[in-house]
Amino acid sequence: MLKVQEIRELIKLVDQSSIDEFVYENEGSKIKMKKSVTSVVTTVQPVVHTEVPAAQAVQAAPVQTAAPVTPVQEIKQEPVTEAPVQADTSNLHKITSPMVGTFYASPSPDADVYVKAGTKVSKDSIVCIVEAMKLFNEIEAEVNGEIVEVLAKDGQLVEYGQPLFLVKPE
Repeated sequence: MLKVQEIRELIKLVDQSSIDEFVYENEGSKIKMKKSVTSVVTTVQPVVHTEVPAAQAVQAAPVQTAAPVTPVQEIKQEPVTEAPVQADTSNLHKITSPMVGTFYASPSPDADVYVKAGTKVSKDSIVCIVEAMKLFNEIEAEVNGEIVEVLAKDGQLVEYGQPLFLVKPE
């Protein structure tokens, strides 16, 4: 039987992944998770304008109306997300996650972070921890340089190959 924390981690992983449905069976227990696809429904009610020239209005001529229009029309629309403007990162080294897990910026909750933007690092400097299946894996910088940007947030679930840091190599 899975513990509550393990179920929470599974929920986070499924939520942040591209899969829509997940089923896990073990020792007579079954967990089924399914994402609900949300869409925004916008209703539009058309307005019919009838214009009468000033000359006709004075003469009290009959006003013609347009043909009846269906009053409500549904439009399905996906939520719009703006892509952030990104600087040129071609000359920067990306430190990526070697596994799926939880990103930790410090060795313990009450300790200072390993690195932040502006920190000088060497190849063997520890920059973070990625926890997977109760194993805490120290991630090294892989290159000498300066941390330009921290791309992951503390406690965030990260995917295999996801960039965690941008480093300006020396």
